[in-house]
Amino acid sequence: MSTLFSPLRVGAFEAPNRIVMAPLTRNRAGEGMAPTELNAEYYAQRAGAGFIVAEGTQPSAVGQGYLNTPGIHSPEQVAGWRLVADAVHKRGGRIVVQLMHAGRIAHPDNKGGLESVAPSAIAAPGTIMTRGGAQPMPTPRALKTEELAGIVEDFVHAARCARQAGLDGVEIHAANGYLLHQFLAPTSNERDDDYGGSPQARARLVVEVARAVAEEIGADRVGIRISPEHNIKGALETDPEETLATYTALVEGIAPLGLAYLSILADPASRLTADLRRRFRGNVVLNSGFGTVTSREEASLLVASGLADLVAVGRPFLANPDLARRWELGADLNEPDPATFYGGGARGYTDYPALG
Repeated sequence: MSTLFSPLRVGAFEAPNRIVMAPLTRNRAGEGMAPTELNAEYYAQRAGAGFIVAEGTQPSAVGQGYLNTPGIHSPEQVAGWRLVADAVHKRGGRIVVQLMHAGRIAHPDNKGGLESVAPSAIAAPGTIMTRGGAQPMPTPRALKTEELAGIVEDFVHAARCARQAGLDGVEIHAANGYLLHQFLAPTSNERDDDYGGSPQARARLVVEVARAVAEEIGADRVGIRISPEHNIKGALETDPEETLATYTALVEGIAPLGLAYLSILADPASRLTADLRRRFRGNVVLNSGFGTVTSREEASLLVASGLADLVAVGRPFLANPDLARRWELGADLNEPDPATFYGGGARGYTDYPALG
C-alpha cells in the first residue's frame, strides 16, 4: 500500500514523497515581473516537497491578473526563474511552474494599461486590487476565433521558457476561474464558434493548449489543474450533466498524451472526481478543496485509500518550509501570518524557522 512518504515516478522525475507544494500567489515578483534571489530562497527552503508547483505565472503580459505576479515570457523573467530552478535543484528538489493566464480576472492598471481578454465580453463579478485600491472587474474583450492560436502559442512559448530556465516542467492552469476555466464554464463562455456552445467545444481550447505544450517540451514534463464545480469568480458549473460532459471531453482529450499528472481541485470522494481519475489513467493530485487546510491525516488517507497518487498542500507550506519532514516526524507546525501572505519582503516569506 502506498503511503504519503513513499516515492513515485511523476513523468520525467522521481518524487521522494507524495506531498506537492500547491501554487501559492505571494505578489513578490521583482522588476519586470521577474523572480529575484528572495524568491529563489523561498522556493529552495521548500525543496523537500515531493515537488513544488510554483505560483501562478503569466505566459504573456496580457495574461497578468494581479499586482507583482511573475511572468515567464521575457529574457529577464527566464533569468529570474533560472535563479529559482538552480536554488531548488541545489537543495535536491523538483519544481514546475504554473502557467496562469488570468483572462478577465485582471485590470489594466496591473499590467501597464493592457486590455483584458476572455471567451466572451462578460465582466467577472467583484473587484480586484490595484495600486489605486480595489476596483470593479472591467468588461474584457472577447477573443476572436483567429486569435486563439496565439493564446496556444503563448502557453507554448512560456513552456519553452520554463525549460530554458531549467525548471522541471509546467502545470497548465485550467482552474479557479482564470482564462482556460473561463472557456470551460458556460456562464463565462457564450461563444457560438468551435470553442463554445457545447461541452465538447468549451473543452477544445484546453485540450489544444495541453497537446501543443506537450509536443513542445514533452508530455512527461506537463501537468494540468482543473476545478470542476468550483463555482468561483463567476465561472459557474451548476448543471451536473453538462459539467460531467465538459470535463469528460477534456480528460478524454488529454489522456492519450501521457501527461505527468492531472491535479483536480474538487471533493476527493465525489463521483465526478473518481470518474475523471479513471478516465485520465495517470497520476492524479488531489486535495481537500480550496479554502480548506489539508491536514497530515487527510493527506495520508487520500494516498493510502487510493483516491489520490499525490496530495497538493497549500497554506501549511507557507509557514513550514520543511513541511514534509515535520509531517513524517509528527512534529509541531508553525502558524502562518495572514498579514504577510500577499506582497512585502522577507518577513512572513523566508523567515519561518525549519526544524533543528
